[in-house]
Amino acid sequence: MPLAPTLLSGTFHAVTTRREPDPTERRRVTLLYIVIATGVGGLLSVLIAASLTATVLSRVVQHLVSLSAGVLLGTALLDVLPEAFESKASPQALFGTLLGGLLFFFLLEKAELYRHSHHHEGDDHHHHHGFDHDQAGRGGWSVIMGDSIHNFCDGIIIAAAFLADTQLGVVTALAIIAHEIPQEVGDYIVLLNAGFSRGRALFYNALSGMAAVLGGVVGYFVVGPWEALFPYLLVVAASSFIYVAVADLIPQLQHRLTLRETVAQLAWLAAGLLIVLVLVQQLHAH
Repeated sequence: MPLAPTLLSGTFHAVTTRREPDPTERRRVTLLYIVIATGVGGLLSVLIAASLTATVLSRVVQHLVSLSAGVLLGTALLDVLPEAFESKASPQALFGTLLGGLLFFFLLEKAELYRHSHHHEGDDHHHHHGFDHDQAGRGGWSVIMGDSIHNFCDGIIIAAAFLADTQLGVVTALAIIAHEIPQEVGDYIVLLNAGFSRGRALFYNALSGMAAVLGGVVGYFVVGPWEALFPYLLVVAASSFIYVAVADLIPQLQHRLTLRETVAQLAWLAAGLLIVLVLVQQLHAH
């Protein structure tokens, strides 16, 4: 009979004395999370683009724009910014960083390095497969270059979020993926309009998506040692989300539409906010 208490005692001792994860092991796991999170968005967008026709894609993008606007705003205002302001950093400094981030991304867009339009049918312009012909006329290579820079910046943002907190990294990555899918699908159609074959457009779209993985790895090694800067990096990430949603996505929704189309827009926008709310609550509950 003494065997059972002995087994229980040994099991309890094994559980209570289980060693904590080695710091090096934790860093490797974090790096793995970053690589997976940065690679998923590009992979999903290529799979979606490869499986649907350009006409269907142009219709899907309309709904994804509304959804991603809600996800980006919800992530920035309901998760990333609250996390940053819970730190010991000065609120004035964080608000100054937010302002500086918004101006920074405005200037990047002026330089056409951060511009990613998701134009769709119904904005009173002539379109081919749902996108402006003059946009395609600027050349596919400029689209690929701009997309790669954008994805590289997204990778750094994801890395900073995972380094600050794994749960925050998950929510941030999902927000970026929600925006990246319509962005990449839209760029794919632009490349088709610019004369790229379907296979070539998919290849270069996937290649530019890998810039996010590169940005994530670079961000991990560059940002990692500067833990005191994490709150400010989170605010910069939030400013990126807010700027893309307010300056790029929402203006595309400001068109004269039927009541049914307007309700659909609001429903997709609300769905994006709801996804973030549920996800944040579930992650914080665990």
